[in-house]
Amino acid sequence: MQRPPLIGRIALAIGCAAALACGAAQAAPSREAAAGGMPRKGCAALAAVPLARSVGAPVSITRAAEADLDGARYCVVAGTIAPRIRFEARLPVAGWSGRYLQTGCGGLCGVLQIAVEHGESCAPVRDHQVVLASTDMGHEGMGGDWAARDPAARADFGYRGVHLTAVAVKALIRAYYGRAPRYAYFSGCSDGGREALIEAQRFPDDFDGIAAGAPALNFTVQNSFYHAWNALSNMDAHDRPILTGAALPRLHAAVVAACDALDGTRDGVIEDPRRCRFDPAALACPPGEARNDCLSAAQVETVRRIYRGASDAQGRRLVMGGPMPGSELAWEGVYVPRTANDPIPSRLFVEDSVPNLYYERPLPRGWTVRQLGFDAATLHSFRLRGLYDATDPDLSAFRAHGGKLLMWHGWSDPHISPANSIGYFEALRRWPANGPIEDFARLFLLPGVYHCGGGEGPATFEILEPLMQWVEHGRAPESLMLHGAATSRPVYPYPDSARRSAAGTRERLRGNFESNVEDWLGADFFRPGYEIRCDSGLPSRCAAGSPQR
Repeated sequence: MQRPPLIGRIALAIGCAAALACGAAQAAPSREAAAGGMPRKGCAALAAVPLARSVGAPVSITRAAEADLDGARYCVVAGTIAPRIRFEARLPVAGWSGRYLQTGCGGLCGVLQIAVEHGESCAPVRDHQVVLASTDMGHEGMGGDWAARDPAARADFGYRGVHLTAVAVKALIRAYYGRAPRYAYFSGCSDGGREALIEAQRFPDDFDGIAAGAPALNFTVQNSFYHAWNALSNMDAHDRPILTGAALPRLHAAVVAACDALDGTRDGVIEDPRRCRFDPAALACPPGEARNDCLSAAQVETVRRIYRGASDAQGRRLVMGGPMPGSELAWEGVYVPRTANDPIPSRLFVEDSVPNLYYERPLPRGWTVRQLGFDAATLHSFRLRGLYDATDPDLSAFRAHGGKLLMWHGWSDPHISPANSIGYFEALRRWPANGPIEDFARLFLLPGVYHCGGGEGPATFEILEPLMQWVEHGRAPESLMLHGAATSRPVYPYPDSARRSAAGTRERLRGNFESNVEDWLGADFFRPGYEIRCDSGLPSRCAAGSPQR
């Protein structure tokens, strides 16, 4: 679709403003870099820096050497925090801007990689002026059997690995440059988004700015009821898929045709899927007919159940919400297999996580998704949620530290329903000690965007630049720009949205907060005090309350 000239000029103006802002975010620390962004000691000397006292655990440095990475010279330090938390830090040999950025990882982690997402175009990151670090969170391998074999690793994955990495790397920064970082940031998506919120909730002094994308904040519910319900909804009595990828394009086309224009324009993207009232029965085959251009009665029911989300026998919700209308193409490879011979990944997620991570004693081998009880008793049986979940709404200490939180979530995310981010943000807003939420936290819901990126419409955006602007210059983001190959569009902080005006431009539509936190069986999850800290990962050796360094 060709973009109207006026919209193009607006997008260009906002894009230029963002580029200038990124330069402004770079300016002050760059002056510092000219004066003090050079190392005070050699890289190899960092191998002998004593870290155990500040970290609170033995630390073994396995590498401290200069290397060329991505066209820049870094001092690369790798090590292990006892018992098995691997971490890596990359410290610029020249031109450090005074910033530290730690990145998260997805799934169950188990991989050590530094990946900067939605921040590559901002000058301090692009020009290699930022210390970078990440961790594998205490185990290797992306499966969940490590938790059954090594219960101590549960706490490392839940909260300990990310926090202790931040402590260790900050100590290395002080040793290398002779001073602490002026600004510390964390950015992650999916489980990385959960890690981001864990930091704001449990360790409010670790970071000044936190970007939490598509956070798996309701971790125990996410990898149990959400994925189990969607998988079982798409399995017949013989465990064969009812719906395969071949049916998704026509389903998605019908949803978009029904709901795309609700924001005043047809652009192939649904602005706010909660307003969509699509009934999949519109695609039902005539009775007694089986055709490829329509949905069978079983397929119609599968789609309805997936939209509805997990519930108990009385119809009470066990999740915050299901995937949103408009996300259908992204279901393939999650709870809808490409072909009838492919496995359903959501089933594998559940059968990997629940038996190994959720209980003090792992469930017997061979446990399957069909053994999960969809009831309140099962919901409240996950005793280890206090290690993993990031649903504490009390961010008053993070606010007192001066921290800023940017949450973002794609409306078309098939893995984690954006209803979770909405529910948590509403809980933040209502928690009295937080004060006015807009002073330190914002949520952006991105139309058409899938899990952590990609999607149907414009899906390229910058998150680190507006976060730096807010932390370093007090300029709260009033919009994000989504860019695509042919068009760009603004997104406004929740609960506001965009609507096409009579003049043909997108204008900000003021919204109202909608409470959905209390309307599910886990409403008590969104209160403080559930956290536990563990020396061994077992409740018998855990203490109530948020863990401290």
